[in-house]
Amino acid sequence: MQARLLLEDGTLFTGLSFGAEAEMTGEVVFNTGITGYQEVLSDPSYCGQIVTMTYPLIGNYGISRDDFESIAPSIHGFVVRRYEPSPSNWRAQYCLGDLLKEYGIPGISDIDTRMLTRIIRQHGTMKGIITTSAKSVAELQEQMKLTSIDELRNQVARTSTTHVYSSPGAKERIVLVDFGAKSGILRELNKRDCDVVIVPHNTTAEEIRRLDPDGIQLSNGPGDPKDVPYAVEMISELLGEYPIFGICLGHQLLSLACGADTEKLKFGHRGGNHPVKELESGRCYITSQNHGYTVNEASLQGTDLVVTHINNNDKTVEGVKHTKHPAFSVQYHPEAAPGPHDNGYLFDRFIEMIREHKLRYPHKPRQAKWISTAKGEQQVHAYK
Repeated sequence: MQARLLLEDGTLFTGLSFGAEAEMTGEVVFNTGITGYQEVLSDPSYCGQIVTMTYPLIGNYGISRDDFESIAPSIHGFVVRRYEPSPSNWRAQYCLGDLLKEYGIPGISDIDTRMLTRIIRQHGTMKGIITTSAKSVAELQEQMKLTSIDELRNQVARTSTTHVYSSPGAKERIVLVDFGAKSGILRELNKRDCDVVIVPHNTTAEEIRRLDPDGIQLSNGPGDPKDVPYAVEMISELLGEYPIFGICLGHQLLSLACGADTEKLKFGHRGGNHPVKELESGRCYITSQNHGYTVNEASLQGTDLVVTHINNNDKTVEGVKHTKHPAFSVQYHPEAAPGPHDNGYLFDRFIEMIREHKLRYPHKPRQAKWISTAKGEQQVHAYK
């Protein structure tokens, strides 16, 4: 079956469909990863986007349920040069095309992805529509115009959990604020035997206090950090009270809470091969990234934040830390998935920060108590 991808600048790509028979509008972006397409598909940070893979062969190792980063994909389309319908991998449970069909996501192959990537690099990310229908180009253009930018924003509420739940552990209690969290973050905290409580994106500071955490993890997530001002308010209120570690969107939100500003990148950072320099050690780490916004370095002047990491390609801010309170964040993904695994040490640094904070500010032993949250009928096992 034929499939088409139309960009808002009028560029039309015609190829073959390998996903669902569907029509979806989204922001067209590209990812430079050679492997990891399943983790890309299931990363909530891609909510509302049509993802182009620059590597020419996709689908060759199939799909395994063990590799999902969320329950269901949130992307609006998948674009590849060549799709392999018959994977060769003992772990594969089914093929990539079946996954897209299962979740109603259109996929297009056999187009010039190099040309598409060059257009995005030159002109920046833009809206596009991917379709298997027989509509005319004029009809598709009109439909794309009717899809407002606002409909492609505010994705955090679509990807975050709607209720509180826990992943029990014997050590530090971490409240993980889910703005569209990848499963890899929870896995890294579980590896360290943390007692993790996952809360929705709009959880208030008071509700977090009632959970009596040792530390707060701010997750990744999709979209513009300025679309979630309530999260900035929550972080501002808790800053200095608990150790905080932010990842990706969580990094941007922490920066906004400290008075810095964010801005949209021309075409973003998406892939598993981005070099980042840690300023303190001078060491270069290869990182996994997926974001379209960045912290404006000039806006950090006058705040209590200092830059800890920079991107070696374009010198954008990749990490900050607070000079007075136990809080730091990075723009990239230390939980990797699909890799690389260079940056897992940041979770250890977070745990060390928590333990130092507890030694400095000891508090009375916890007593188990059930409480109701302001979200309604749900209850969580909290401690006071």
